[in-house]
Amino acid sequence: MHKILVVDDEADLEVLITQKFRRKIKTGEYNFVFALNGREALEVLLEQPDIDMILSDINMPEMDGLTLLTKVKEQHPLLKSVIISAYGDLGNIRTAMNRGAFDFITKPVDFQDLEITIEKTLQHINQIKSTISAVRENNILKMYVDETVLNFMVGKESETSLMENETVEATVAFVDLSGFTKVSENEEPNVVVTLLNEYFDLMVREIIEQKGAVDKFIGDAVMAVFKGSDQVERALRACIAIRDKMNALPKFSEKSNFSPKVSIGVNSGEMVSGNIGSHSLKRLDYTVIGDAVNVASRLQSIAAPGQILILEKCIQGIQDIFTFQNMGEIALKNKARPVSVLEVVK
Repeated sequence: MHKILVVDDEADLEVLITQKFRRKIKTGEYNFVFALNGREALEVLLEQPDIDMILSDINMPEMDGLTLLTKVKEQHPLLKSVIISAYGDLGNIRTAMNRGAFDFITKPVDFQDLEITIEKTLQHINQIKSTISAVRENNILKMYVDETVLNFMVGKESETSLMENETVEATVAFVDLSGFTKVSENEEPNVVVTLLNEYFDLMVREIIEQKGAVDKFIGDAVMAVFKGSDQVERALRACIAIRDKMNALPKFSEKSNFSPKVSIGVNSGEMVSGNIGSHSLKRLDYTVIGDAVNVASRLQSIAAPGQILILEKCIQGIQDIFTFQNMGEIALKNKARPVSVLEVVK
């Protein structure tokens, strides 16, 4: 059903429109609402925000149609108006169009022309609504779907490239919110989720700033991947910025006794990039896997709050850029030999 607001101080127009469109009113295709001037029309728009279009006269008491056009353009920019007036000179038509009128019909009204104009206007409105809906859906989709999949969906990648698996050289960082369980155990669910998302936003901004990509969110941790030149340097810059900004945040609440800090593990090397998951469930995750990824995860698991750990072998060429503290040889799960681990200080 389309709701149309008719604005005219001539009461007989209401009778004529109700009579001429009685079939479409009866079937529920059109619903006409009436106002005697521009001021009343604005009040109707506030009370009934589902109005689809406006049919308005120009010469009316209290507020004329041209003033109404200006107000509607300011307050309801997506609403379309058609002027119906006996003053059909070029000056009035141009003024109406410049103030946002979609079309102009002269009196006495040719109701066949009016019906065609209403249908044309409503089609245009439906196109706008469809476009806005698609944009909203796309923005929502971006929140849940991997960028590679989105590129395929909009035609930037072929199906074969989407399904290709490859070996890449990359740097992975696992960033975990240390002790966030205190919050989840002591606060309301809405508080927990809102706070976690705020912390994630802080982390993501720093990752993107250094041209990294968020691979996934795992509970209260973020997995980020950095590819290309200077990938280790960029990863460490992002991690240091995250650590320092989290350290600067105040304690969340006495109830939870939670001070936001992160423990971070970073590793670089060869890993497999591809779609991992279950075809039966139709749930695949475009991600990276391999020993280098596992090592980064294990470094994070042994990092203390506020610590950034990385393997010594990963810092070739950046020794002079950052300050490191030698943590010695550390045995990691499923590694045959201990590995030399460094803490990134600054």
